[in-house]
Amino acid sequence: MCPEITSNTLERNYILKLTILFGGASFEHEISIVSAITLKEKLTTFDLSFVFCDGDHKFYLIEPSKMKATTFSKGEHKKMPELTLKSGAFTHKSMFGSKEYSGVFLNLIHGGDGEDGVIASLLDFYSIKYIGPRKEACTFSYDKRFTKYLCQALTIKSVAYEVFYKNEHKNLTISFPVIVKPASLGSSIGVSIVKEESEFDYALDTAFEYDNVVLVEPFIENVKEYNLAGFMANEKMNFSIVEEPQKEEFLDFEKKYMDFSRSEQVSKASIEEELVNKLKTNFEKVYRGLFEGALIRCDFFVVDGEVLLNEINPIPGSMANYLFENFEESLSLLANSLPHNKRVKVSYDYIHSISQAKGK
Repeated sequence: MCPEITSNTLERNYILKLTILFGGASFEHEISIVSAITLKEKLTTFDLSFVFCDGDHKFYLIEPSKMKATTFSKGEHKKMPELTLKSGAFTHKSMFGSKEYSGVFLNLIHGGDGEDGVIASLLDFYSIKYIGPRKEACTFSYDKRFTKYLCQALTIKSVAYEVFYKNEHKNLTISFPVIVKPASLGSSIGVSIVKEESEFDYALDTAFEYDNVVLVEPFIENVKEYNLAGFMANEKMNFSIVEEPQKEEFLDFEKKYMDFSRSEQVSKASIEEELVNKLKTNFEKVYRGLFEGALIRCDFFVVDGEVLLNEINPIPGSMANYLFENFEESLSLLANSLPHNKRVKVSYDYIHSISQAKGK
């Protein structure tokens, strides 16, 4: 199995410049701001720039000293340089000319825009290098239904589930208690634990406020939960430590909001190496061939010795920095081994041959 990321397993190969792209038009907009502020404090050896995407899909270059929550809540970002895109870079045009901002970008937009493939497609279209899930990976991780389908295709075990659609009437066959969650949201937004049938309709209505598709899963009390992050660099998997999160029955949005600002490394889970290897094996099954270029976190349940995939976090809060002994070296290693998409070279040979044949 591949080793965990430690200060002794990576060469010091810091990327000199990294631009963090954050914000987005989604329910997790504020979470993205918190993550960006956290990484500013964490990545002290990087030459950081910050590009903010507001709710109107306008991009602004944010002065690092202004990376404070109130900058965005008060609209002060609108006084900063507005950016547009061109091949390979963001650019700022002014009466004195234009300035380009290129290099490697980190997609730190949580939820819609960032994790649904919109930003990935935009960056790919403009040939901008970035750390983050590609559009195919977003498809299978943003919508929890498709994560279940991925598990089935890869023979990875996951929690049982039923799908409910808005304005559809059907009976639940899973026994209570259950957990109700919107299919395409994270950060526990719209999520409810339902212990009695009388509470079920209200929980569905709450979830349907955020999404037209809802997943219902059995709520497993006192389940063992483990989090593992990782990425691939130079064809090799690199793993974080395994964390056993110490939390209450359920983390609501407010608790998750605070959770996203974590920057202190957490303690390694006290578990047998056999279980660690099982978690890594399942993680690698999820990652290979789909998530190259991204640092992701997988959340697992262990029930009666069986490992079940609970969720894929394609852009984890604050990039799961707290799971790595040396997060800066890990991010640098990934940034220096990103996949390259070859752009098709367009030619007009076919049209020319037809024109010649017709004498035109």
